[in-house]
Amino acid sequence: MDGMDCRYLGEFMYIDGKIYMGLADGERVCMELNMSNRHGLIAGASGTGKTITMKVMAESFADAGVPVFLCDVKGDVSGIAAPGEKSESMEKRIDKFGLRGAFEYRGYSTCFWDIYGQGGHPVRVTVSDMGPDIFSSLLGLTPAQEGVLNIAFRIADDKGLLLKDLKDLRALLSYLNDHREEFLTDYGNITSQSVGGILRALLPLEDQGGDLFFGEPDLDIFDWMRTDQNGRGMINLLDCVKLVQNPKLYASFMLWLIAELFERLPEAGDSDKPKLVFFFDEAHMLFSDAPKALVQKIEQMVKLIRSKGVGIYFVTQSPSDIPDAVLAQLSNRVQHALRAYTPAEQKAVRAAASSLRPNPKFKAEELILELGVGEALVSFLDEKGVPTMVQHTAIICPQSLMAPCEAALRQKLMQEDGMSKYDQMIDTESAYETLNGIKVKEEQEQQLAQERAQLEKEKAEFEKQKAKEEEAARKKKEKEEEAAAKKKEKAEEAAQKKKEAASERRKAQIERQLINTGMQALKRGLFNTLFKK
Repeated sequence: MDGMDCRYLGEFMYIDGKIYMGLADGERVCMELNMSNRHGLIAGASGTGKTITMKVMAESFADAGVPVFLCDVKGDVSGIAAPGEKSESMEKRIDKFGLRGAFEYRGYSTCFWDIYGQGGHPVRVTVSDMGPDIFSSLLGLTPAQEGVLNIAFRIADDKGLLLKDLKDLRALLSYLNDHREEFLTDYGNITSQSVGGILRALLPLEDQGGDLFFGEPDLDIFDWMRTDQNGRGMINLLDCVKLVQNPKLYASFMLWLIAELFERLPEAGDSDKPKLVFFFDEAHMLFSDAPKALVQKIEQMVKLIRSKGVGIYFVTQSPSDIPDAVLAQLSNRVQHALRAYTPAEQKAVRAAASSLRPNPKFKAEELILELGVGEALVSFLDEKGVPTMVQHTAIICPQSLMAPCEAALRQKLMQEDGMSKYDQMIDTESAYETLNGIKVKEEQEQQLAQERAQLEKEKAEFEKQKAKEEEAARKKKEKEEEAAAKKKEKAEEAAQKKKEAASERRKAQIERQLINTGMQALKRGLFNTLFKK
């Protein structure tokens, strides 16, 4: 192929362990495959060829047996699954880049994904997989709220509560709020204000599709690290047309993804090629209005993930879209044309040019404004990891279709890729069901307690009424007995009086009789006395 020293492994083509990207002054411009995990940046104004560059890189990585992840922001990257179309301009480009004999129009083995489950297999993760640190950064929580969220995850672990989706997390937070006094001694203070703040922070994430992203079956990251039957790296394409409109969810996905790779992949050290390469299009979405803690988290993960053999490439309009701390980690640069109509844009051009290793043949600051479509200023790391001098490069053409693939092809590939296991969401028992069961039990116990209390109240009222009635009966009886006693007493008094009266009468009668008898005796005595004399 025009004197190039090319090696083939089956149908894969790469050049002495290098990715052939284009020509500069008739010389090949290549990226070292073993340096491609040092991350990279593809920047340029709209319509300057960023997507083509991204596809060329992706195809080359796949040809080298490296699995690739791509974000399809506008829906046109899906054409990587279909063969390119022959045209006069394409044939000229094939000859221009010395690809005749090696170039073929072909599609790449592609697996389609979509967090919303519309343009590909659903992508889901569990709340536990995300973890409290990423959640805190993502939601922009205060230190107090972050502390409560950490307590929530710790209690979930200690009590065996599975946090799978957002309703699990909401149920847990509500449970902690209702039982915060019980956890105070062992875990610390849980305030209603902090719990409420976390629940409010979850609302935007839910509105953007978090209820679809968090759940099961959760993605096994190794399903993105496959090769096809010919040994080519599998292209994993995430449909982001809707996702990029929801930056909080996009950031959630990326943070989880990098953290998952870092935790699960072993240290790779220096290797001939990456284990996996990611391309994040419209990368400014990740950092727009992002909390400082979130940017720090992305910076930390980008810095550490390199040692796992993973390369990350951000695609955006201007390098200024990427925070400096993250930008400093992006060693392989492809800078397409920029426009400078305002002072701010002119400053961005100067910054972009100054980040490239100067080339005495041209002034990068001026050339950035003059680059045509498909041209770029390119600086890659050499085999020793040193940035090469920037080169004015014409980017080669992709072998796949430079347009969206047909829906029928997408559906066919989805049916054959072996990833249908992710298509149906499952909702097994988790924290929500467990805590809901506890809540129902507590409500039942509360209801029973209320019923018991009501019965006790009714019993007490009954006893009180009974006592009242008994007291009334007692008093009535006492009154009746008192009345009867008084009546008896009166009767007895009357009888006594009657008896006394009868006695008095008898006495009087006797007295009268006595008197009469005495009088008679007296009379007789007197009579006898008188007459005897």
